[in-house]
Amino acid sequence: MENILFAALGVIIASFLVSSCVYPYIPDDMATHWDINGRVDGYMPKYLALFIMPILSIGLLLIFLALPAIDPLKRNIRSFRKYFDLFIFVLMAFLFYLHILTIFWGMGFMFNIVTMMSPGFAVLYYCIGAMVQNARRNWFIGFRTPWTMSSDRVWQKTHRLGGRLMKACGLIALLGAFILDYAFILIIGPVIAVAIYVTAYSYMEYRKLGKK
Repeated sequence: MENILFAALGVIIASFLVSSCVYPYIPDDMATHWDINGRVDGYMPKYLALFIMPILSIGLLLIFLALPAIDPLKRNIRSFRKYFDLFIFVLMAFLFYLHILTIFWGMGFMFNIVTMMSPGFAVLYYCIGAMVQNARRNWFIGFRTPWTMSSDRVWQKTHRLGGRLMKACGLIALLGAFILDYAFILIIGPVIAVAIYVTAYSYMEYRKLGKK
């Protein structure tokens, strides 16, 4: 999967290049934060705003590349490494997409940024779902509760369910592109619900295992 990782690096390089090319056309203060209704509520100097996302992307890429090497259960990560590498690429592409939206706004294009982010979150959530469905027990990736980390069986059942639910979150998030008034809720709400439900589910499965 080296090609995917090189593609992820290519996305980051493209992010730097785009920022450099548009620098003269961006006002000195650039919008960088919006509220849940898509109204601007934060600005940054353009020399920071245009390059903070590419720099953040480099940092995240290095962290994610290091995780398989430092995890005590690194052999388990190797078993789903192709899904993990694909997630890294999708995450870099997602950050690049957010960066492009910010640049377009800075250049004077007006749109509801929350609804525009919905497709990006939809793809990201779906990819996370595919990854965790295939993930084996490790210390960094997946739904790491005390009960999933204590049992391979609980881990497997929890992640099969959690992966399907995260894919569903992706489909729900996509609706935010069409249901403008509830876009933020459709993006964030289902993920919070899944996190709570999956945690409770892993506990109940562990209790069932103990009774057996």
